[in-house]
Amino acid sequence: MDYEGVKKAAQSYIPDMTKFLRDLIAIPSESCEEEGVVKRTIEEMKKLGFDKAEIDPQGNALGWMGTGDKIIAFDGHIDTVGIGNIANWEQDPYKGYETDEIIYGRGGSDQEGGVVSAVYGAKIMKDLGLIPEGYKILVVASVQEEDCDGLCWQYIYNEDKVVPEFVVSTEPTDGGVYRGHRGRMEIRVDMHGVSCHGSAPERGDNAIHKMAEVILNVRDLNENPADGSTEINGLVKMLDPKFNPEHYEDARFLGRGTCTTSQIFYTSPSRCAVADSCSISIDRRMTAGETYQSCLKEIEDLPACKKYAKDVKVSMYMYDRPAWTGHVYETECFFPTWINKETAPHVQALVDAHHSLWGDKRLMPTELAASKREGRPLTDKWTFSTNGVSIQGRYGIPCVGFGPGAESQAHAPNEVTFKQDLVTCAALYAAVPGLYKPENKDGSATSFRQELTGNDIK
Repeated sequence: MDYEGVKKAAQSYIPDMTKFLRDLIAIPSESCEEEGVVKRTIEEMKKLGFDKAEIDPQGNALGWMGTGDKIIAFDGHIDTVGIGNIANWEQDPYKGYETDEIIYGRGGSDQEGGVVSAVYGAKIMKDLGLIPEGYKILVVASVQEEDCDGLCWQYIYNEDKVVPEFVVSTEPTDGGVYRGHRGRMEIRVDMHGVSCHGSAPERGDNAIHKMAEVILNVRDLNENPADGSTEINGLVKMLDPKFNPEHYEDARFLGRGTCTTSQIFYTSPSRCAVADSCSISIDRRMTAGETYQSCLKEIEDLPACKKYAKDVKVSMYMYDRPAWTGHVYETECFFPTWINKETAPHVQALVDAHHSLWGDKRLMPTELAASKREGRPLTDKWTFSTNGVSIQGRYGIPCVGFGPGAESQAHAPNEVTFKQDLVTCAALYAAVPGLYKPENKDGSATSFRQELTGNDIK
C-alpha cells in the first residue's frame, strides 16, 4: 500500500472536509431532529460519487462504496446534545469559526467530525483502489445516539438486515485506538407516600424525605470503599478478584462502575402539602462482570430501599421517542458492556494502519490535544458509551474505535475539534480495509460481553 499517497490524498481534502463539517455544525441537530444534517450528508456522499446513498425509515444515512458481499462499516452519529446555557459559550455554537488548527461549534468532536472523516475516507478508498475484492464499504451517519445509544444499529441490524464483518466507530478517541468501554443502564426508583397539610406533616408520609435517604445510599454506593468498613460496599469492589474473580482484569482496564442520581420528580397537591410520591433517575455505568440483574438488585438492597420496601419500586426505563421520520422503535434503556481482545484482527488492522501511517504514538495536532494525549497508550478505551453497545454488546459484531476530536469536548460548551485529526482519521480509515486479516480470527474477538435481559427486544 502506498501510505504516502494515502496521506497526501487525505491532506488534499482539508478544505472540503472543513467546509462539510462547518455546514453540519451550522444545522441544529439534537436527537430526533436530525433531518437537516442527514440530508446534507447524503448530498455530500452523492457529490463524492458514492455508489449508493440512502436514508432508511428510521432516518439513518447510509452510503455505500463497492460491490462485494462482505461489509466493512464506519459509524458516526450526527445528532448532538443541546447547547445548554448560551452564556457559557464564547461564540455562536452553530455559526462557529475556524483557525488554522481548530473548528469551533456544537458537534465538531461529538461527533460530526467522525462522519466527515469517514465519508472522505471512503472517497480515498475508491480513488486509490483500496477496497479489497469481495468487500464493500458502508458509511453510516446514525441518529438518536445521544438519546439512546445503539438504537440506530438495532434498526440497521434487524430491519435493514445489515451485518458487517466489523465496524469502526468514529467517536472521538483522543488519537487512540479504542477496543471497548463500560456499558450503562437507566434505572428508575419510585417512592410512594401519603399527602397531608404541610402545617401538620406528621399526619402524612413524605415521599421526598424517604427518597432523600435512598439518594444518600446511592451516593454511598458510588463513593464507598469495599473493605467492609461501611454498611454499603462501594462499586469499586468489581476491581477486586474477591468480588469479581472472572472479570476483574477486564474491569480494571475498562474502569470501575459508577452511579449517580441524575433526575428527581415528585407529586404533591400543593406547596403547602406533604409530597405523596417521589421518583429519581439513576445513571449507572457498568464494568466487566456486572449484569443488569446485579445492578437492579444493588439498588433494591440499599438500606433505605429495604426500610421502605412496601413503598419502593426499582425498574429500568424504556425508550420510545419517535425518530425525525416519525418512526418509533421501542427498546429498553440497557446498553451492554463490551471489550475486545487486543489481538482481535479488526483491532490489529487499525493498530497496523496507525503504525504504518503515523507511528506508534498518538498524534498531537495542537497543544490542547497534547495536554490530553501525552503519555497515554495508543490502544485504550472510551470513558463514555457509544453505538458499540449494540454493534458488539448486543449483536456480537466486532467493533473498534478511532475518531477525530477529544472526549473532553463532548457535551461541553465551546466545543472544538482539530483539523489535523480529520486528515489523520480519513487516511487511517482508507488504509484499514486492506490491512484486515480475517484469517487471524480465533473464535470470539470479545474478551467480555454482557448478557442481555430477558425482554422481547431484538
